[in-house]
Amino acid sequence: MPKASKVLDRVLVLEMVRVTEAAAIAASRLVGRGDEKAADHAAVEAMRAAFDELYIDGTVVIGEGERDEAPMLYIGEKVGGAPGKGPRIDIALDPLEGTTITAKAGPNALAVLAAAEEGCLLNAPDVYMEKLAIGPGYPEDLVSLSKTPTENIEALAAAKGVKPNEIIACVLDRPRHAELIEELRGLGCGIQLIPDGDVAGVIAVTDPDTTIDIYMGSGGAPEGVLAAAALRCVGGQFNGRLLFRNEDERSRARKWGIEDLDRIYKLRDLAKGDCIFAATGVTDGSLLSGVKRLKGGKMTTESVVMRASSGTVRWVRGEHRGS
Repeated sequence: MPKASKVLDRVLVLEMVRVTEAAAIAASRLVGRGDEKAADHAAVEAMRAAFDELYIDGTVVIGEGERDEAPMLYIGEKVGGAPGKGPRIDIALDPLEGTTITAKAGPNALAVLAAAEEGCLLNAPDVYMEKLAIGPGYPEDLVSLSKTPTENIEALAAAKGVKPNEIIACVLDRPRHAELIEELRGLGCGIQLIPDGDVAGVIAVTDPDTTIDIYMGSGGAPEGVLAAAALRCVGGQFNGRLLFRNEDERSRARKWGIEDLDRIYKLRDLAKGDCIFAATGVTDGSLLSGVKRLKGGKMTTESVVMRASSGTVRWVRGEHRGS
C-alpha cells in the first residue's frame, strides 16, 4: 500500500466527487438526445467550472486532447482556483466516458477523474492501448500481454480453480476484436460485450457481483490510465501497451516523452504513489446508478471515490436541488 500523500489532503478526496457530480448532472440533461458533442461539451464545461472552485494548482495530464483539438480541459491546461499557491496535482479526466452511450441512453456512461501528485500519472497520448486486467487476490504477474489470450485464460482459470470455459471476459464490441472473440469462444469462455465505457469494464473485474473475471482488448490509452488509477486503489493487475496506427501517432507519443513504443506498462507504471479515483454515473450501469430526476426539480447522483494509500472505497449518494 502506498504511503499517504501530504499533497492529497483527505478533504480533497471528497471534493473530487463534487467535480464528477457536476459533469454527470450536466451530461444527464442530454441523455438520449442523440447529440454526442453537445453532451460532451456540457460535461466539460461543468467539470472545469467545478475544478475552479477547488484550492489546487492542477495540471491536466490526460484530457480531451491537445490544445488545438480541445478548447477546454486539454492536455497541459491548468485547472483549479489556486494557481501557484495550492497543492500541485496532476489530473487525468474524462468528463463523459461514453459519449455515444449517453446520446443513445445506453448503460455505463460515467464522469471520471483521477488525481495524483505531480509526475505520478503517465502522460498517455490519445492513441489506442491494448489492455488486460484482472481483479485482486491472484499471484503477481499471473497474466501478461506478452502471453497469448489463451495462455492468459488458462493461467487465470488454474489460479481460480476452474476450467477455462468457466471464465467470463469483458470485451469492447468492436470489429477489431473479432479474432480475440473467436479465440475466447474457442475456449468456451463467456464474453460480455460492451458498446463503450471500458473504464467501467476494467473496474468490473474487481467486483465479484459482476461475474466478470478478466478484461481484454484495446481501447483509448487515456481511459487505460484512469482505469489503472482505480485498480491502484482497490487492487488488481493491469497491463497496457500503446498501439500506433501511423507515424503521426508515434511522433505524438515521443513528444510526450515515450521512447519505448512497444513497452508493456504495468499498474504502477501508469499510476504510481498515492492517487484518488472518482466517478459519478450518468446513466445506469454495472458500477453506478445514473442521475435521476425527482419531483420538485431535485436530482440524485451515485458516485464512488477511492484512495490508494488507505484502500478506502466510499460510495456517495447525493441529492441536489434543481437549477
